[in-house]
Amino acid sequence: MKKPVVALVGRPNVGKSTLFNRIVGKKISIIEDIPGITRDRIYGSANFLNYQFHLIDTGGIDNSDEEFSNVIRMQAELAIDESDIVLFVVDGKEGLSANDFVVRDMLLKSGKDVRVVINKSDTKQYKENMYDFYELGFEHYFPVSGEQNSGIYDLLESITKDFHKYNDEEPETDAIKFSIIGRPNVGKSSLVNALLNEERVLVSDQAGTTRDAVDTPFVYHGQECIVIDTAGMRKRGKIYENIEKYSLLRALKAIDRSDVCAIVINAEEGIIEHDKHIVGYAIEAGKAIVLVVNKWDTVDNSDGQMREFTKQIRNNFQFVPYAPIVFLSALTKKRIHTLMPEIIKVYNNSKKEIKTSLLNDILHEAYYLNLPPTYKGKRLKIYFSNQISAQPPTFNIQVNSKGLIHFSYERYLENKIRESFDFEGTPIILQFKNKGEE
Repeated sequence: MKKPVVALVGRPNVGKSTLFNRIVGKKISIIEDIPGITRDRIYGSANFLNYQFHLIDTGGIDNSDEEFSNVIRMQAELAIDESDIVLFVVDGKEGLSANDFVVRDMLLKSGKDVRVVINKSDTKQYKENMYDFYELGFEHYFPVSGEQNSGIYDLLESITKDFHKYNDEEPETDAIKFSIIGRPNVGKSSLVNALLNEERVLVSDQAGTTRDAVDTPFVYHGQECIVIDTAGMRKRGKIYENIEKYSLLRALKAIDRSDVCAIVINAEEGIIEHDKHIVGYAIEAGKAIVLVVNKWDTVDNSDGQMREFTKQIRNNFQFVPYAPIVFLSALTKKRIHTLMPEIIKVYNNSKKEIKTSLLNDILHEAYYLNLPPTYKGKRLKIYFSNQISAQPPTFNIQVNSKGLIHFSYERYLENKIRESFDFEGTPIILQFKNKGEE
């Protein structure tokens, strides 16, 4: 099911990043007492009760001649374009400024559903300024304090009241849904065409030709599949069209709807940081992953280069050592036949269920082979484990005290499970609970 999108916009230094971190529950945005510290849009997944949505943090919008002000404004415009709800953040302590009215005009022109969020409402100055904010002309106003966590519940309740609960899944289908994702101009549309063996998707040398995600059903050796092409994923006619980070939000939407994410890397250009970000979002969403190195026809001495490139991928993607790597050329169709078997394999692995007795045998054997260290005279004990869900495989492990679990020992247990069962291509989740805890 598609997650709704909520964007935080406002002038500099009104506390958007503080609110972002409060809602997402992680310290992702950089927070400083310096206006304009957030220059790029930052994405996060937020959960409230049984609702989930994407949250976008944007840089502060102002009318100054500062070097980055035009870029920040473009970023905010795109965030507004892509959002279902906009949170217009203003400063309850400082009151309204000329820049607030600049933002107001942008939002009125957009026609989006807007909530005015009056941050820093825990200050004395807010009481003096509180009625001024109604000059903005919007319907909904929410006094909050990102620092003190006050008013956030009412805000989230208003945001999500018309959302569908996230367990209202899309209709069941036997088809494997996989997305072709990656930064612009790595050959995603060409790869879709090569898989389908026909020109179903517009292909161009210009980055960003395909504007929206395109779903195409097909059958592979009797297996129904749906490929989601997210190439381009930018808006036509916008001057911010050449900034490749703007592909990210629609990629996130495609990831949500996928069983498997085929993440495409350009063999000519090599690995860049944005590739890692895209893989990170797929992992966070719990999706099975295949890493696809495209444009392999441009590489000389392919066997030796393949070993070297594999080494580079493993070094750069140490957080996903379980992902298979496929080398191919969408243009020449060289090695194209190697992709679908990997997609089907990791899909099946993501749905795998392990018998409780086998799982307990493996974990108890791992425990006694390598006892965890003691902490303040106490040692972690593992009592019982069982698999509670799939896609991704998720395991409940009952212990004497969750506080005794070190991340290195958790990684050790995950590795032992992977050694015993084939979970190639899929993340697995270990949930530790104290004995008797629901």
